[in-house]
Amino acid sequence: MAGIGLTSPASPPAVPPRRRRRGWHSLAARRLAYQVVAVGAVVALFAYLFGNAADALRRQGIASGFDYLWTEAGFGIGEGLISFSPSDNYLRAFLVGLGNTFKVSVVAVLAATAIGFVVGLMRLSANLGVANLAGAYVELFRNTPQLLQIILWYWLITRLPGPRQALSLAPGLWLSNRGVAFAWPASHPGWTVAGLALLAAVVLSVLAWLWAGRRQRATGRRPRLGWPVAAMLIGLPVLGWLAGGMPTAIDQPVLRGFNFRGGGSFSPEFTALFLGLSLYIGAFIAEIVRSGLQSVGRGQIDAALSLGLARGQIYRLILLPQAMRVMVPPACAQYVSLVKNSSLAVAIGYPEIVNVSNTTLGQTGHVVEAIVMMSAVYLAISFVISALMNWYNRAVLIKER
Repeated sequence: MAGIGLTSPASPPAVPPRRRRRGWHSLAARRLAYQVVAVGAVVALFAYLFGNAADALRRQGIASGFDYLWTEAGFGIGEGLISFSPSDNYLRAFLVGLGNTFKVSVVAVLAATAIGFVVGLMRLSANLGVANLAGAYVELFRNTPQLLQIILWYWLITRLPGPRQALSLAPGLWLSNRGVAFAWPASHPGWTVAGLALLAAVVLSVLAWLWAGRRQRATGRRPRLGWPVAAMLIGLPVLGWLAGGMPTAIDQPVLRGFNFRGGGSFSPEFTALFLGLSLYIGAFIAEIVRSGLQSVGRGQIDAALSLGLARGQIYRLILLPQAMRVMVPPACAQYVSLVKNSSLAVAIGYPEIVNVSNTTLGQTGHVVEAIVMMSAVYLAISFVISALMNWYNRAVLIKER
């Protein structure tokens, strides 16, 4: 209206667009520079300490450096994934110990995960007998020293009957004081192709599962991958077996002399270490599984029951997908502990990396070098497991829009 002194509200002043900072004024550049300086300082500190230790050893007439790795070892190793003889060098001995560490760690991680999931579900059972049995297992194995358990298993295995009176657990499976002997596919390229195909199928299944999770978060619907994944896990190894010549020969263990020959075998040391690691860590994973499942709200279970979902569907579609976000970080920490605790094998003589390195440093006197190599291996394993855990966490992260 004319004549009335009405003024329009003043518009806020225009905010000039922020210019992208470059060079040292960029926050990302400063962060990177600080990290480079920090890593450089740590490396310089370790180099300084290592140099001082090497000088002190040299003044005392003790050899230093890594040249000893290419000299003849002069001792034997009872078992390993790769062949070894006393005429081989110390580097090959170290690799044999590293392979034995990976062998027992991988098998024990798989067994501990399976045991933990089963026992964790048993602890939540409505059957009091099953729940109390699982609780007794957890309390027993979690609250006794792991070294004591490993020594106990070794003592029990070495007190079993000899190979001539071996216990037959199943056709082609024998248990004696020499360890476990079992039937195994005879050496043939076809089995190698089938194994690689199975590994590829597992990787593809994990990728498909992650893709289905992202698809569900984006659209609200999860693609059904049960039958396709099952067909891939079965079909790819079968196709690899067919392409490799369809081998069927099985190498059976046969008693010859004082021990079994042929087939596959696990030594008493490996068996005791495997049982000690898997049963001990399995008790911790069982508690992680139980607490992870209980972290999901009871209301979701009641809603699922009201919709008519079966108990298995509730676990598969509702509980486990949400509980996995809670379970994975502490489970990965237990896996790291399992790998590091494999060094307890030195108490029973299993030739893993610490045992082999102790023999090496006892013969050569290269204490610092042996400790540096062992520490580097365990650090690398821990970093790899942590990187896999972080990748998984990013893959299942719920992003708000």
